[in-house]
Order: sequence, then structure tokens, then C-alpha cells
Amino acid sequence: MGYVQSANLSLLLLRVVFGTFLAAHGVNKVKGGIRGTAGWFGSIGMKWPLAQAVLAATTEIGAGLLLAVGLLTPLAAAGVVGVMVVAIVVAHRKAGFFVFRPGQGWEYCASIVAVAVAIGIAGPGEWSLDHVIGWHPSATLSGLVAGVGGLLAAALQLAVCWRPAPTPQGAAS
Repeated sequence: MGYVQSANLSLLLLRVVFGTFLAAHGVNKVKGGIRGTAGWFGSIGMKWPLAQAVLAATTEIGAGLLLAVGLLTPLAAAGVVGVMVVAIVVAHRKAGFFVFRPGQGWEYCASIVAVAVAIGIAGPGEWSLDHVIGWHPSATLSGLVAGVGGLLAAALQLAVCWRPAPTPQGAAS
């Protein structure tokens, strides 16, 4: 197998596994009832928690499936980055680095961000729907859309929708 074929196979494997796992994570948000997820979102300070739960679930499902098939890859990667950055800020950063800590640290979400940006930069490969339709943005543009676009989307969502409970005076943050 030549370099190009092995690179295409590697990207296909990464996209399919990463994308379907992410989509499954989104399905899990609705499987037991979206209202449970919404209740949790409300408890961590998200305004309009039902809308936020639906947004998170549909983004994980949609972006995951788009990555799996390699369609609109930079935009799908940006969606993943946005959702994971919001998750880090609102739920995981206070728990520390390691995911196995109580409250689940931010390492896992940051790893997902890194993989999404890497796929954005590398592109989906020739074995993708983007290739079939002839969409081949440059690595620079694709990486910027995935990374910067995802960060901007997260910043906008946090600015508009997140209202964390104030820290009691004298308490460490």
C-alpha cells in the first residue's frame, strides 16, 4: 500500500470511528429523554437549557456523522470544537486535568478538540464525500474554519447563554 492509500485509509478510519463515537455521545443525550439533559444544563448555568440540550445533541450527532462520511469536514470539525470548548468551560475545567477525577477533568474534551482540528487541517482524504463533490479547501483555510471558527462559536454561545452561579464571597474559585 502506497503512502497516499495509507493516508486515505488512516483518515477514513479516524473519521469513521471518531465521528460515529461522537454521534453516539449525542444520541445518549436524547436517549433517556432530552429533559434530563436539559435539567443538567440548567444546573450548570446554561440559559434556555432545553434549547441548549437540543443544540448540543444535534451538533454532536450531525457533526459526528458529517465527519464520519467526510462531508463539509471543516464545518463539522468546527462544530465539534465549539461543543467541546463549551463543555470544558462550563463543566470540566474546575475538576482539573484528568478525566478520571471527580467531576471529570478536561483532558478528554481537549483531546477531542485536538483531533477535530487535526482532521480539519488534514482534510477528509480522498475516500470522502467532500472529495466526491470536488470540495478541496486549502489546509490553512480548513484548519482556520475548524479551529478559529469553533472557538468563536463557543465564545458566542458562552457569552449569550452561560450564566454560572456566582461564587460565594470568601470561597475559592
